[in-house]
Amino acid sequence: MIKGLHRSFITLALAGGLLIGAVAAVHPPTPPAAEASASAAPTVLVEALVGQIIKLNPLLATYNPVDRDITSLIFEGLTTTNTYGEIVPALAESWTVSPDGLQYFVQLRRDVLWQDGVPFNARDVAFTFQLLSDPQFPGAADVVDFWRTVEVDVLGGFLVRFRLTQPLGSFPDYLRTGIVPYHVLNGVPVDTLSQHPFNLAPIGTGPYQIDALTASDGQIDGVQLRAAPVYRQRPDGRDGYALDRIIFRTYPTFAAAMDAYRQGEVNSIGSVPPDQQAAVQALPGLSVYTAVAPTVGVLIYNWEHDSMGFVRNPRARIALAHALDRVGLVQDFLSGRAIPADSPLVPGSWAYVPGLEWPEYNLERARDLLVTANLIESEDAPSVVMALLTLDDPALVGMANSVAAAWRQFDFTVTVEAVDAATLRERLEAGNFDAAIIELGFAPNADPDPYVFWHQGQDQNYGGMDDRRISEALESARRDPVGLNRQAHYRIFQELFAERVPALALYYPLYVYTVDARLAGVEIGFLSSPADRFRTIRDWHFAD
Repeated sequence: MIKGLHRSFITLALAGGLLIGAVAAVHPPTPPAAEASASAAPTVLVEALVGQIIKLNPLLATYNPVDRDITSLIFEGLTTTNTYGEIVPALAESWTVSPDGLQYFVQLRRDVLWQDGVPFNARDVAFTFQLLSDPQFPGAADVVDFWRTVEVDVLGGFLVRFRLTQPLGSFPDYLRTGIVPYHVLNGVPVDTLSQHPFNLAPIGTGPYQIDALTASDGQIDGVQLRAAPVYRQRPDGRDGYALDRIIFRTYPTFAAAMDAYRQGEVNSIGSVPPDQQAAVQALPGLSVYTAVAPTVGVLIYNWEHDSMGFVRNPRARIALAHALDRVGLVQDFLSGRAIPADSPLVPGSWAYVPGLEWPEYNLERARDLLVTANLIESEDAPSVVMALLTLDDPALVGMANSVAAAWRQFDFTVTVEAVDAATLRERLEAGNFDAAIIELGFAPNADPDPYVFWHQGQDQNYGGMDDRRISEALESARRDPVGLNRQAHYRIFQELFAERVPALALYYPLYVYTVDARLAGVEIGFLSSPADRFRTIRDWHFAD
């Protein structure tokens, strides 16, 4: 991958002066962290990111966290999220939905300029989504498949209509996609978009714009952003934004990022592995922020395996749940990395319902239910034999072994299979498992819709979980464009899930962010991806 990036870098540099003008000399500038600390009230944040800068284009940044972090400050979507994950206007001023839920009319802001001074308008919006719907678009295939089902029409200079083939209450979430400029990319063959100089010299409408790329040994190793003057002209940009510059430096590993902090190269680390939280807290001058990652760890059953047919009996599933101390499992094996889960939805979301009544840890109750389900203490009780699949992470393997030991108390034969990530995915997709501990990620979506995980027949419903009442609740929430109605449908979904336990919600992984302790105004609310940590950057400032 490094060699491929090097070739792309050279090709782009030779192809256009645009990129050459944007790339700083290969010798890094004076360490920015030192520069920031030279002032009583610094205005420069220098952050370490683990990974590589590849394409600073929001349409192509889907699977690269480094690109997503940086582009979130350069570009804006029609919508964004607030601290509760609710979808709110950004480049859109407002929107209305037709009674049948098939048409969204989006009124755009009239006070927005691109960072090169050109006015933003409806043509940019239509152009962006037409790129995404083009069969030759070089980005994520599922994105193309979705946007090919949506018609986009310009109805005026600042009015756009989206026509859907079926109602989709989560549609405003899809409008968070960063808008790209028509006047810069119009005429570029779609299949060559991934090689265009724009990907390393982007022009957006966001609060920060690219100032320079930095490189060493022929490889891009950072980017310098500065506050965008045109954004400061907007009403929402006139106050705050005390950080004049944000500098990102990339490192191949978290250990290298830690070393960079110790050496004064950076004063923030963008993402800390939860198991390294203690090590980071031992570093002087840092504040550590934690939030729930947009992921839920669950224990699923394979409803389609003949040997696992007993899980179709609700009493059997409830008994298996009663046999486990779910909170204790998380505390014993994932302390500091995760918190216990109490819903298949993520806390902090507007749809999340706290305090659901799950089957409590009660071995006597578990045994009674297994008897009534005819799984134990009966001459015709089947021999329950299952393998519990998990990632070969020591903590998760320990958790899986504890689950297996709990179920063995009822004379079940339970073994644990630990595999690497690629094998885990292959076996899940093939349905080659009895039960599994897996993580279901919502990122980069902010909408809480878990349809693909739990609805009958969906590809990511790996165990073929088949509960019609749960599916009906998800269908209703998916169709309804009214937030209050969707909230009610998701409440029903969560209550049914806790009552019928088609799978077990176990834990929520934590996202850990560490930043210069002098930096005030940092608040991390609901996360659809780590890039959401910048949601309140308008208020960030270094204390005097």
